[in-house]
Amino acid sequence: MNLLLLILSYLSISITFYLTPLTIFLAKKFGFVDDYQKRPHPAHTHKGIIPRAGGLPIFLGIFIPLLLLVPLTKQITGIIAGSFVLIIVGIWDDKKDRSPYLRLATNALAALLAIGAGVGIPYLTNPLGGAVIHLDQWIIPINLFGNHSIIVWADLFALIWIVWMMNTIGWSGGIDGQMPGFVAISSIVIGILSLRFISTDPSQIAVTLLAFTTAGAFLGFLPWNFFPQKIMPGYGGKTLAGFMLAVLSILSFSKLGTALLVLAIPIIDAVFILIKRIGSGKSPVFASSGHLHHHLLNLGWGKRRIAAFYWIVSAITGIAALTLNSQQKIFAFALVVVLISGFIFWISILKKEFGDN
Repeated sequence: MNLLLLILSYLSISITFYLTPLTIFLAKKFGFVDDYQKRPHPAHTHKGIIPRAGGLPIFLGIFIPLLLLVPLTKQITGIIAGSFVLIIVGIWDDKKDRSPYLRLATNALAALLAIGAGVGIPYLTNPLGGAVIHLDQWIIPINLFGNHSIIVWADLFALIWIVWMMNTIGWSGGIDGQMPGFVAISSIVIGILSLRFISTDPSQIAVTLLAFTTAGAFLGFLPWNFFPQKIMPGYGGKTLAGFMLAVLSILSFSKLGTALLVLAIPIIDAVFILIKRIGSGKSPVFASSGHLHHHLLNLGWGKRRIAAFYWIVSAITGIAALTLNSQQKIFAFALVVVLISGFIFWISILKKEFGDN
């Protein structure tokens, strides 16, 4: 098992790393680029002309090793199908920005493909202890093209979680190297936690392998995306990152508590942004500045420093997730919420005072 993990991780890193320069060349040739002068965007932090479409080599780095060495399950097939939708839409968006409502609809489609293959949330661990909260009691059978069923609450919670994660991770990808680093760390943490349960649940083998190929693909992309970036992950790469972390957290025994903890900064930042947008009467799906990394830039932080800050916090919370039980993870997440929220308020006050002066 350990040898297979090493082989898959090496293949994922290598495929993504060596295909990315070709993607850069093709993106420049066919106009899949971000030109700051021609394509202004309120959330962008870069200058000049940067190739997009980075999601394509990441997608290939994740799934080519799996297709070569791992037997396909129904769930893995559904995840591949959902990921393919995201990459196709992402490449289309990388050519020319599409409507955020169309993006949201395709996010939901990708999530439904995975859910239809069995990626659901049948229960939630009660953070206060006691019995688990079952979500698989309401089942609607569907006798169309075979016997199928909708597990209403399990599937609905999974849909909300997957779509939320796709947007949350996407919003935290505005700095060179920021997103690939913390996505790789998060995937490794989920993979290690899933590995612990293989002896009692053989289905976790596929989840562990998928987690480490995901980590490998984003690590292979990182050298090309780190400051100064040679290519951006593009919309496809960002949504693929959130999609993979969402389904991995569902399929592994780590469940949602680990994802909440290891991805605390992106999640808290997303909540602040939603509150700010809705409070100002704006649509929550339209991009804007005001993310944590924008505030840090305004305070004079460099892009390398900001990326490292995200990685370090993810690593620390990831190590905590490896040692804490479900109840402890909730308390740890609450502590991180207080610390990060206080940090965001503090830098917001600094920014206001600096602007007033």
